[in-house]
Amino acid sequence: MIVFGHRALSQKPPPMVKKLLHTRYRVTDLDRTVSFYKEVLGLEETGRHTSGRGSQLVFFKAPQSDEEIEICKYDASGPVVVGPDLTHLAFEVDDLDAFATHAASKGYPLSDGPHRSSSGSAIAFIDAPEGYEIELIQKAPRPI
Repeated sequence: MIVFGHRALSQKPPPMVKKLLHTRYRVTDLDRTVSFYKEVLGLEETGRHTSGRGSQLVFFKAPQSDEEIEICKYDASGPVVVGPDLTHLAFEVDDLDAFATHAASKGYPLSDGPHRSSSGSAIAFIDAPEGYEIELIQKAPRPI
């Protein structure tokens, strides 16, 4: 509560965000990227449309996630340039070795790893089309 003279005014908390809805990755080759997210990662396509400004948008989500990934093709923004180690998406997998075999059979071998973390989880990376990095994590079994 803020007091001005003899009047007390209640102060509202500042407006804050509520939850993460989606993350956007802009690409040049929409078809190749959509194929990667469906056929290699196994994500579900949840929507597709063209925005008011002309962006071609495709949305995906992982089976146990609420947040979506938005893949955007918008040529008017110029070429897509992905800097090294700038950003990545991380996904949990049940069996990293089986996933690595599957991804390699689709033309996407591991680019790094697998490595063991201090917690015993296995971590590896693959490169998606356009150069975006995908982290894969197989969590360590929980002690009984």
